Amino acid sequence: MSKMKLWGRTVRLPRSRLLRVVMGFAFVGMGLVGFLPVVGFWMIPVGLAILSVDSPLARRFRRRAEVWVLRRYNRWKGRGVGSA
Repeated sequence: MSKMKLWGRTVRLPRSRLLRVVMGFAFVGMGLVGFLPVVGFWMIPVGLAILSVDSPLARRFRRRAEVWVLRRYNRWKGRGVGSA
């Protein structure tokens, strides 16, 4: 099984590249109709994270988003640059 580390957690993914790509697009597609019950908009970032295992473009987007979120979180918590 493939593994993906995201925000400090390890997630196991299927070994098959085709299955990972199908799962990623399925999550993104179902996330686009997130206003419906059961599915939600949370599925879009999950699908992009799954796609980032095989796609350099999605990987770059995920890394930039992760850095952006962590910087915002640290600034909100008062742990920004220059604080002791």
